Amino acid sequence: MPDQADAGNAGKEKSGCCPSTGPRMDGRADYLALAEDVAPADPSTRDRLRAALIDLPGGIFEMGTRKSTFAADLDSPRRKVKLSPFAISPHSVTVARFRAFVEATGYVSVAEHEGWSYVFHLLLPDPAAWPNSPPGLRWWRQVNGATWFAPEGPGSTTRGREEHPVTHISWYDARAYARWSGLRLPREAEWEFAARGGLARQKFPWGNAFEPSGKPAMNTFRGQFPDRHDLGPDWQGTVPVTAHAPNGYGLYNMTGNVWEWVEDRFGPLPPAQAIPPRDPGGAAEGYARVQRGGSYLCHVSYCDRYHVHSRTRTDPDTSIGNCGFRVAAGGAAPVVC
Repeated sequence: MPDQADAGNAGKEKSGCCPSTGPRMDGRADYLALAEDVAPADPSTRDRLRAALIDLPGGIFEMGTRKSTFAADLDSPRRKVKLSPFAISPHSVTVARFRAFVEATGYVSVAEHEGWSYVFHLLLPDPAAWPNSPPGLRWWRQVNGATWFAPEGPGSTTRGREEHPVTHISWYDARAYARWSGLRLPREAEWEFAARGGLARQKFPWGNAFEPSGKPAMNTFRGQFPDRHDLGPDWQGTVPVTAHAPNGYGLYNMTGNVWEWVEDRFGPLPPAQAIPPRDPGGAAEGYARVQRGGSYLCHVSYCDRYHVHSRTRTDPDTSIGNCGFRVAAGGAAPVVC
């Protein structure tokens, strides 16, 4: 397959492949309050979940890219950032782990509260039954009853997908899980440091080649987007969280599979300074949050955001079928919004 990473789409200003669904609830603080009301897990559960993380040394690294593919993403130019040591999940939070959280707490997700979420049309048995789409994004269908446990809506199930990343997760849902687990969402700078796997100035967690071994190294859309997937139905959605080789830090699927929420509000990256800023946070104001990593729908013809520097902005009450998260610990404590 041609190297999609080098195909020319510079200058195309297209949104990320996670259309915002919000604001959905009147009073934007309500979902945050629900997330913050979650009771922490017992100490043994918290210790077990913390022990599953991979410790990283932090230090100085280059964040961002030389030249943005999409100017609105604000991911250029490169700049040096300094991070304290921290730890991060080896993979996205799975359906099984999120289910354990819900069973322990009774938590109700944003998609459940609202009664619907967005589903990619090729995953639906009858897309025509769900004609409502976001403006200009016909491949997303508003499906009543689509949730983390029924990803394609009524009658669907996660059976056989317990080790896939949990999806239809809003930023608030991710925050709720993090609170229960005694962990947190990673800062954006931490996420990118982790994604790079110890490499510098590379496009992907493994280097610069789109397919270093001649076969897919991540789960992105292969075919004629958005109507024909050349790898068949098993690759039209998520794949197991350890489906591809890990990067140099032992982290799986830092690009592709699902977009991942981070703690930060969306805004410009930390400024380039002679002394690199330490443990930077996101924008001080604003509603949208940052997602990282791209998803199974990223394709060079549309959402060319499957690189380690790629980012997109999404409202925190958005739930959709290609968005998940992973958790972190240690480092500088994020500022609670």
